[in-house]
Amino acid sequence: MFPHQFYEILHILGIAMLFMAIGGVAVHAANGGTKATSTTRPLVSAVHGIGMLLILVGGFGMLARIGFAHGTNFPGWLWVKLIIWLAFGGLALLPYRKPALAKPFLLLMPVLAGVAVYMVLYKPF
Repeated sequence: MFPHQFYEILHILGIAMLFMAIGGVAVHAANGGTKATSTTRPLVSAVHGIGMLLILVGGFGMLARIGFAHGTNFPGWLWVKLIIWLAFGGLALLPYRKPALAKPFLLLMPVLAGVAVYMVLYKPF
């Protein structure tokens, strides 16, 4: 098993990759770009997918390192983080499907990230 810091670095690297990919798609769509006109779509899709995987592996690796027992129920704060993770996974498609929502989505991303950080720092439930 790797140390806690290794998983933390994986997690943060994944978040950076995810935000880079989704932000790039949102800006491209907001400026009138489409899937068909995107020359970097395969690269952005790969960065998004790898980022999602790193977030998941890093997050669950950190849980294991802090002593979270296998088979126990997830606490509420972890469910919120998983829902946010799923939202970021699915919302990557939103800017091309609804270009009018691309700019508001750019504002929503930091809000969702802030909620996720709040959940892990304060564990309100």
